[in-house]
Amino acid sequence: MRVLVIYAHPLADSFAAALHQAIVAALRRSGHEVDDCDLYAEGFDPVLSAAERRTYNSPSPDLSGVAEHVAQLSAAEALVLCFPTWWYGMPAILKGYFDRVWAKGVAFHLPEGGGAIRPALSNIKKLWVVTSYGAPWWLIRLVLRDPVRAVILGGLARLCGCGVETRFLAFYNIDAANRADCAGFLARVERAFARF
Repeated sequence: MRVLVIYAHPLADSFAAALHQAIVAALRRSGHEVDDCDLYAEGFDPVLSAAERRTYNSPSPDLSGVAEHVAQLSAAEALVLCFPTWWYGMPAILKGYFDRVWAKGVAFHLPEGGGAIRPALSNIKKLWVVTSYGAPWWLIRLVLRDPVRAVILGGLARLCGCGVETRFLAFYNIDAANRADCAGFLARVERAFARF
């Protein structure tokens, strides 16, 4: 399976980096073809330009600045997102990736005259997420109703293939975690991706 891994964290020595490395290694060991996209390392510009916004809903959106990302997304059979959750949302660079790459004609179609958008990423059969939160699970899930999970699994996943398989692996309260806690979650991620 061709898997596009989108990773968003600026520090090479972070726990997110360890998760990212484990995900890519496990997928490759299992024989998957991996397109590994490290948004920070490549200097991805998350800012939607005026020209891109002006043509966003037109028949021919301006995708010239993200053509390589569009090609990777269009070729993928599965998508894996690896990122920390900051201020109850995804990092700005990852949000900018969705703003710029998941455009009309790439991720969705707009019916003429308006109405509900139609999915365009029928090639994506799996959408998995690996993230961490500084807050405890009860605050994220019970009080805030898990906004990251809602956006990705309740919104973005709807643009993927019919019956897309989703999985959301979350490490809560990382700010209070010790080495054993981190090692346990890393092992959980490795086991999950060994069966991807």
